[in-house]
Amino acid sequence: MSGSLRWTRENGLLRLEGELDQDFLVPLWDAREEATQQVDTIDLSAVSRVDSAGVALLVHLIAHIRRQGRQVKLVGVSEKMNTLVQLYNLPPDLIP
Repeated sequence: MSGSLRWTRENGLLRLEGELDQDFLVPLWDAREEATQQVDTIDLSAVSRVDSAGVALLVHLIAHIRRQGRQVKLVGVSEKMNTLVQLYNLPPDLIP
């Protein structure tokens, strides 16, 4: 496997880069508390691949941020991500 998932957090922005799939998301899952501190935007523009496990992680991250009393928005959502969200018939407010 040559892929990976990297993330940075700065000024309320959590930027994900690489493959958001089951093979690479465990480190982000383990760091979710720290990764989502003071985040109000998640940037997916540098995500090259996403699978159902990646969508599930995003749903969890969004819910976690909302439980902290903050609104969150996604930017850079790919058509592939939108297709997965539609295929799973997720409510529109689940993935902003």
